[in-house]
Amino acid sequence: MYCTSGKTARRRVRARYRVLALGMLAALAIGTGGGSARTGGPAESPGIALTAVERAGDGPLPYLDPSLPVEKRVDDLLARMSLDDKLGQMTQPERRYVTPAEITEHRIGSVLSSGGSAPSPNTPESWADMYDGMQRAALAGPLRVPLMYGVDAVHGHNNVVGATIFPHNIGLGAARDPGLVREIGAATAREMAATGVDWNFAPCVCVVRNDRWGRTYESFGEVPGLPSAMTTMIDGLQGEKLGAGPASVLATAKHYLGDGATQGGDDRGDARISEERLREIHLPPFRAAVRRGVGSVMVSYSSWNGVKMHEHRYLITEVLKGELGFTGFVVSDYNGVDQIDGEPGFTRDEVAKAINAGIDVVMVPEQWKKFVRYLRAEVREGDVPMARIDDANRRILTKKFELGLFEKPMADRRQAAVVGGADHRALARRAVAKSQVLLKNSGDVLPLGATEDKILVAGRSADDIGRQSGGWTITWQGEPGDITPGTSILEGIREVADSDTKVEYSRDGSGIDDSFDAAIAVVGEDPYAEYHGDRTGGLGLDETDVRTIERLQAADVPVIVVLVSGRPLDVAQRLPDWDALVASWLPGTEGAGVADVLFGEIAPTGRLPVTWQADADQQPINRGDGKKPLFPFGYGLTYD
Repeated sequence: MYCTSGKTARRRVRARYRVLALGMLAALAIGTGGGSARTGGPAESPGIALTAVERAGDGPLPYLDPSLPVEKRVDDLLARMSLDDKLGQMTQPERRYVTPAEITEHRIGSVLSSGGSAPSPNTPESWADMYDGMQRAALAGPLRVPLMYGVDAVHGHNNVVGATIFPHNIGLGAARDPGLVREIGAATAREMAATGVDWNFAPCVCVVRNDRWGRTYESFGEVPGLPSAMTTMIDGLQGEKLGAGPASVLATAKHYLGDGATQGGDDRGDARISEERLREIHLPPFRAAVRRGVGSVMVSYSSWNGVKMHEHRYLITEVLKGELGFTGFVVSDYNGVDQIDGEPGFTRDEVAKAINAGIDVVMVPEQWKKFVRYLRAEVREGDVPMARIDDANRRILTKKFELGLFEKPMADRRQAAVVGGADHRALARRAVAKSQVLLKNSGDVLPLGATEDKILVAGRSADDIGRQSGGWTITWQGEPGDITPGTSILEGIREVADSDTKVEYSRDGSGIDDSFDAAIAVVGEDPYAEYHGDRTGGLGLDETDVRTIERLQAADVPVIVVLVSGRPLDVAQRLPDWDALVASWLPGTEGAGVADVLFGEIAPTGRLPVTWQADADQQPINRGDGKKPLFPFGYGLTYD
């Protein structure tokens, strides 16, 4: 036997109580069923309900005490974390490649769904069940640190069947309405909250400078002022204060930096421009995002003058975190660290370069255990300083505390009714109408009205929710067909047209004759996302669409072309034969907004967010470069 002082004995008792409290917290977290609400009361939220258990010993642990300032909570938690705890917070697997048990064991800090990666069935309830299951696994860890769940909700909560799908960013850039964009951000946050998802890899604030780029539609426009103004999306997503209000999710400004400036519009290519040009054109939207308090920034796959952005310490640490004063955390793109050396798979050297450059969370979908092993070795050998690991964790944990995840970690199922609800769909319809750009209107053929007794609607995109929504809709690349509930453009025309007007539909334009008063051809691009949509060849219409329009023209009736696309297409040679042209971009699920403009319920007010080429060989073409376009930046007609 041995003797101890009274002070030592009391310390040991307090330590035993703390261990006991944490063990009970973990056990209760595992046993808590789904259905608790993030904004629920004490009986529903594990973070609140277990307060009595936390007080079983020496009061709540400081980091679990919501009355303390966030900074003090972070300090306390960091002091308790092992290296493995910290590495887990920096690791983000894809949902298909990690189990709940592994989340607990490896202290995983966040999980993501890549495009199209969804639970089955793909319903809001299934998403909430999946989220809560993973969250319970995180809470079962020794320190009970909740995880974050990230998705690309780039035009609404677009991975979820039944969610409201808003216009892609290029359409919102045409609308030029920062207040509307803020509303869309808030609606998206509410739909995300209903499924538990708390981290949005949006908005994309890139400045597109070459329309061959497969991400053109993810940009608000070609001049820095447009994406900068539309950073109001961040306000909508995060709320006035992160974690406050009916729904608040972490926003992400992406892709840092210069991805819209790559040679030839190559999605993962090289931006060969001066630093002066990089700062003048591509940095301002990120500066605006930082000023709005954006929680995270995602690094681009691309390079700047031959150096991959994922290893660019100057731009990430010195410019973004230093000069711009960004206090959130930096996340890699999907397997982005793998591409630093240009060879398949990642190495220890690539991991060290990325972390030392300033990346805090690494999106490493499949090989995440290898990543943890490599990073641990780099830290132990001194190639990655422990100070860099602590800085990354401080940034990550700060946002988790600010989001309120420690107190209210579970999905807010009371929000379920808002997913695809009437109010959000009405907002989307209004956004669609504001995004329409009237480019030609010979003889004032538009708006259509009571004088048209018989109208033919044609084209592959007329009655196809998938085509009008584009990529990043239910699946990564998107696909044609009835992929999610919504109103097609054809259905919208039938809804808005005068009750006495007969509206007929022919997908290929056959059956047209001079008995029709007008014909509407709804044509455009097949769905695509990012590099799959890079077009190094022509930018013309698909031949199927060309033949459809020619059938309509042969009937000698007014032909209105509605172009559903993620970028300007090469139509200059064919435009003289069309009576009207409307750029509808990628409107999403509420096609009635297109009809509202065609029939004059709402006058067109959209203006081009990008310069429209007279020929695809002009690409890149942008405002002020001396090239003569078909339509200049800012062009758009309206009705008298």
